[in-house]
Amino acid sequence: MKLLLALLALPLLAFAAAPSPYDQSAVPLEVDSPKPGLTKIVILAGGPSSKAMAHEYFAGSALLLEWLKQQPGVWPVLAREWPANERIFEGAACVVYYGDGGGKQPFLGAKRWATFSRLMERGTGLVLLHQAMDFPAGSDAGAVKGWLGGVFLNDIGSRGHWDMEFKDIPAHEVTRGVKPFAAPGDGWLYNLHFAPGVTPLLTGSVPDKSRSTADAKAHAGRAEVIAWAFTRADGGRGFSFTGADIHQGWTYPSQRTLVLNGILWAARRPVPADGVQVAFDPAGLQRNLDDKRTPAAKAKK
Repeated sequence: MKLLLALLALPLLAFAAAPSPYDQSAVPLEVDSPKPGLTKIVILAGGPSSKAMAHEYFAGSALLLEWLKQQPGVWPVLAREWPANERIFEGAACVVYYGDGGGKQPFLGAKRWATFSRLMERGTGLVLLHQAMDFPAGSDAGAVKGWLGGVFLNDIGSRGHWDMEFKDIPAHEVTRGVKPFAAPGDGWLYNLHFAPGVTPLLTGSVPDKSRSTADAKAHAGRAEVIAWAFTRADGGRGFSFTGADIHQGWTYPSQRTLVLNGILWAARRPVPADGVQVAFDPAGLQRNLDDKRTPAAKAKK
């Protein structure tokens, strides 16, 4: 009888032991570099947004943290939106923000903006992913354009979801190891305000019906810039990719390589000759997700 009860209990124990995809407690936060000389990259993960498996900013940032830790001489640090301890920024070679835009960027606001501006003025690299380069009118978009190389504003910018193919990959440090690839169903921003000297890295066709502004409509049929690199006059570097809306996008090897190359390049680290190549564990896509099962857990898209 005891043996029978034990056997019946095994499935229950296995179920109870199964990790929750929403348990983010194992992700190390704000762990500073253990020794000098490592290139520090600070990743700011945006808060919950949109629907499940879209805008998974924390889970995506946790993947970037894991992959960057595998790069020699690099020490990535992850914070939720903005570090509780701003000393984490000391000595940072690059700041990455993966999260919502439209004024939700965590570095906006007088006190944080002062800290952020000092970093940029010291030549710190800047990487903004997906909606992070979307700024409201009257914000500090002009300064960000000067650091990143481009910003999205509603006056000319357009956005939406559709399948894209990137067929022609130009030669650049950031595109090392990046092969032509398809990205079905992702979310994109395009027709941005660009600074002189921007280098387009990914361009592709967009549906002309997505052109929602007069300026975008005036360029019907034009291939649009989806990712770019920019070097500032002071040597600081900016990289941006307007995709990475859907979490599934991290399964695309060329997307992973592009973004990881871009982060290293913005941090002024050497990019491997074949680009950053990391193994992908499919189970990793189901870890550290934001819990969006209840309306209270959701944020506006």
